[in-house]
Amino acid sequence: MILLACSAESSGYAESSNQDEVFAMAMIAYFQRLFAYDEWANREVLTSIQASTSVPSLKFFAHILSAERLWLERLLGQPQTLPVWPDFTLDQCRLQVAELPGLWKDYLGSLTEDKLALDLTYKNTKGESWTNSRCDILTHVIMHSAYHRGQIAVDMRTAGFTPAYTDFIHGVRQGFVE
Repeated sequence: MILLACSAESSGYAESSNQDEVFAMAMIAYFQRLFAYDEWANREVLTSIQASTSVPSLKFFAHILSAERLWLERLLGQPQTLPVWPDFTLDQCRLQVAELPGLWKDYLGSLTEDKLALDLTYKNTKGESWTNSRCDILTHVIMHSAYHRGQIAVDMRTAGFTPAYTDFIHGVRQGFVE
């Protein structure tokens, strides 16, 4: 059975604490798989942007990478190190693409079922205070990046270039995501 809720309770699967543990560990493994997809998709986008001259695509891609770092910093309780919409060069994007996957792997590898269940209170870039579950934050990071990769694909097609094919199912079928 595959469960895509962020808590065993909200999935109707909370019959015992042992089941909660199994559920949380399955969710951690699920997020590890999604972040492996994200790594592959970002590398594919980097390759396609390198072959184009699309400035909007580079801007969207820099935003993806910066936002992924920002959310990781929030989860780790660290201060924000990059602007949300940075003016990255292709080389700066390349550096982020090389560095971020290892940081996310370390974070996800250190995650326990107890930590996954904890809420995180943080301030957004407008200074507003919010509280969300770590599970919802991790889901947001993946969906936010996929959303902007879609914008990059549209931008590249409009500019006459071939965008990266970053559909999750394509990555799985081709063996790029296990």
